[in-house]
Amino acid sequence: MTALPCGCPQHYPKEWDGQDVDLGGWLVHTQSAPMLLHFPIAFDLYRKRQDEDITRLGLKERWPGFALTLSAAFRGKHLRLLKEEECAARRVSHLPSPFRLRVALHRGDIGSVQPVIRNMQTELIQEGRMPRELFLAYLTCPLCSEKRGGNRMMVLRRWKPSKKLKERLEKRKERLEKKSRQSRS
Repeated sequence: MTALPCGCPQHYPKEWDGQDVDLGGWLVHTQSAPMLLHFPIAFDLYRKRQDEDITRLGLKERWPGFALTLSAAFRGKHLRLLKEEECAARRVSHLPSPFRLRVALHRGDIGSVQPVIRNMQTELIQEGRMPRELFLAYLTCPLCSEKRGGNRMMVLRRWKPSKKLKERLEKRKERLEKKSRQSRS
């Protein structure tokens, strides 16, 4: 398995779409990358640096070219999932456990992803789960998107269970049921 010549992943975890996955304990290579108000600067340059570093270390990726991008105001990260190997390099580490993600495959570009993110966040909150970091995995680029069926990206939202949120939701549900009963009588 290799990445496409443009750097996009040829294969990626399609079965994750619409699922909750736990990547806790998975081995990753982390590359920091500059951002300007959440937009990556020199995305290709940092992706190539990460490719070179992974190759130089002799590591194998689970899905070559598949990177989870965490944006930030000025400094973001690219995480690449590796096959389990022993490596003491400074950019290679294990994800904390648990590392739960809600995943959605989005057919479109970054300009149309907002409703997917909003729906995912709403679902998580309604389930009593606190949304945390948002990761994006770009599956196609402008060079290969036409050949591969259009723009695609994977939206991954880290979450943690929240006892307080769950209690608030239960109290709210009880109040609504009480009001409903009162209005019927």
